Amino acid sequence: MNLSKIAIIGPGLLGGSIALALRKKCPETQVAVWARREEAVEEVLARLIADTASSRLEPVVRDASLVVLCVPIGSMPPLALQLAPLLDPATLVTDVGSVKGPVVEALAPIFENRARFVGSHPMAGSERTGLSAASADLFDGSVCIVTPGESPDRGTLEAVEKFWTLLGCRVAALSPSEHDRVIAEVSHLPHLLAAAMVNLVCEHNPDSLNFCGNGFRDTTRVASGSAVMWTEILRENRGPLKKTVEAMIEKLREVVDILEADDEARMRQFLTAAKNERDRIKARN
Repeated sequence: MNLSKIAIIGPGLLGGSIALALRKKCPETQVAVWARREEAVEEVLARLIADTASSRLEPVVRDASLVVLCVPIGSMPPLALQLAPLLDPATLVTDVGSVKGPVVEALAPIFENRARFVGSHPMAGSERTGLSAASADLFDGSVCIVTPGESPDRGTLEAVEKFWTLLGCRVAALSPSEHDRVIAEVSHLPHLLAAAMVNLVCEHNPDSLNFCGNGFRDTTRVASGSAVMWTEILRENRGPLKKTVEAMIEKLREVVDILEADDEARMRQFLTAAKNERDRIKARN
């Protein structure tokens, strides 16, 4: 794919990390960044994260071979409407949203015949947010899920996959709906459970937090993420997430039954199965 110029729309954690990764791995690529606030534009330029930066879209996306939307999910459709008339039909467009059904449904018609769009979700976030948390190595070894719509163009899909591979990702492809079901289980549910654990402890006995060890800190780390951002994400994926939460409630009821029966064998079996599957995750990584 052509890497002469890449435009990044939004210099937060992911957008900033993409820019830094390009600086490190493709130093000849021209990096242009759009930010809504002039203060953010000045920060991008002061930190030498991009060759150019502006609060105007046109100079940022002009002659770009790839445009990456790195803004909150709700901001993507109105920005896409502004972007589409500025792009060449050969321009690649992707995004980093962690919910794909609503994003692909909204953006695909906007870019149809105006650019080549494929949705993406790099699984490389953090509980930290903003440009100050950006890292050139954020994507190394992480999974990026690309989510082509119906009847995708093979060349477009391969070009987006090559881009994420270049940044250090392992790339997989899922339909937008399958992505949202999977991510409800492995990303959105863990965030909800982490928040629920913190709230439960604080409501029952806030003093307990004075005695928490690494287990509680590690398990609830993601609850420190932006409440505003996560509210939007969880609302957008509420259908698959509701089914996943209901399945978790049933799993917890199973644990209650084991405890009530004081069934040592079932508890050991329950924990062993979880340990074995969790160890497989470590082996994959």
